[in-house]
Amino acid sequence: MRKNIAIIAGGDSSEYQISINSAKEITSLLNLEKYNIYTVIIRQGKWIVKQEGIDTPVDKNDFSFQSARGKIIFDVALIAIHGTPGEDGKLQGYFELINIPYTSCDSFTSALTFNKFACKSFLKEFGIPTAKSVFLRKEEAYETSEIIKKLSLPCFVKPNNSGSSFGISKATNEDELRKGISDAFSEDDEVIIESFIEGVEVSSGLLITSKETHIFPLTEIVTKNDFFDYEAKYTEGKSEEITPARINKTMQEKCKKYSAEIYSRLGCRGIVRIDYIISGNIPYFLEINTVPGMSAESIIPKQISAYGYKTGDIFDLVIEEISGSNLH
Repeated sequence: MRKNIAIIAGGDSSEYQISINSAKEITSLLNLEKYNIYTVIIRQGKWIVKQEGIDTPVDKNDFSFQSARGKIIFDVALIAIHGTPGEDGKLQGYFELINIPYTSCDSFTSALTFNKFACKSFLKEFGIPTAKSVFLRKEEAYETSEIIKKLSLPCFVKPNNSGSSFGISKATNEDELRKGISDAFSEDDEVIIESFIEGVEVSSGLLITSKETHIFPLTEIVTKNDFFDYEAKYTEGKSEEITPARINKTMQEKCKKYSAEIYSRLGCRGIVRIDYIISGNIPYFLEINTVPGMSAESIIPKQISAYGYKTGDIFDLVIEEISGSNLH
């Protein structure tokens, strides 16, 4: 009997359209002989199923909807929302309450990893190298001169709870730092400022199930912009993503070892992507993405292809893992 799969897309962050694109790509990859696939769009409190051009509301009491064939209850939620509420633990908490299996990290891990500063502070305790950083809250007093004294210039300014490089800037002087902090606060009420580390940026995708570990080939990111910002990520020709990365085998293995440890320490589930800057002989942890993009421009599908698998087959492993366990 085919499972009813809800691909959940949309959300309330600046990453809405990226999520929609990911959902379309995932729909094209899943096996229609194994699954009945529906797209659920969440936006500003409204939950709808898109079917044949008609918007049908979702009953949140049991995560179901009414179709021409009667009531359909979803068996699995495949979360493709980047940002809130799909990556910060809110949706995960809902599915845990109603006991519906879902494809990402649990509510606690999602909330922890979405908070860049909290996640880095947690991983530092296990010896994972990270850049020096300063944490700010909106309306909190700060001195840019003191930040520069601690981190030096240049430095990076980021919204603490965000993705896809929205609101991120590189500051090379105090005026740019002030503006960068203001821009980041337009995206989030919390800001993290990090010291600049010069090196090679790489991205590591992986999936660990109860039966096996899949660590995909690393991707090296070379951008024509000053850094890998939103334009570089999603504009053709603005960056080059090279898979496998042009780094030696020893460094590849070190990055993969860190990735497996980070996945385990954080208690991750499903497909995740972990980004590093390699400087000298050290891969510095940048951030983890627990609902990585799956659109045509995204890194993970390219890594899976280089790994010798089809992306749809990897999703099969995720769905089988959560459907056959009590990890809901």
